[in-house]
Amino acid sequence: MIIVSEKAKERILELKKEEGRAEHENIRVSVKGGGCSGLMYDLGFDGDTVETDHVFEDKGIKIIVDRKSLLYLAGTTLEFSDGLNGKGFQFVNPNASRTCGCGESFSI
Repeated sequence: MIIVSEKAKERILELKKEEGRAEHENIRVSVKGGGCSGLMYDLGFDGDTVETDHVFEDKGIKIIVDRKSLLYLAGTTLEFSDGLNGKGFQFVNPNASRTCGCGESFSI
């Protein structure tokens, strides 16, 4: 399960409207190799799912996660920050043993 903060929900809905996304497009979150800590988060809109995808819904936001990424993302909270320390989506991942300074990559 992935939890969506209230601020992240608001920003996702704003982006969906700004970008003219279709109603059936949802957020896809995945984990890919890379970054200074070894693994990176990937976040974007996607209108398609495959049989092995898991779909979660929190606060009315549907999130699509592939099977492999789910192992790394279970229990993660998707946050959005627009403060002085930077603007953007952030992942609060209880499975990460180490994260880089910018918070865009992690290791298990």
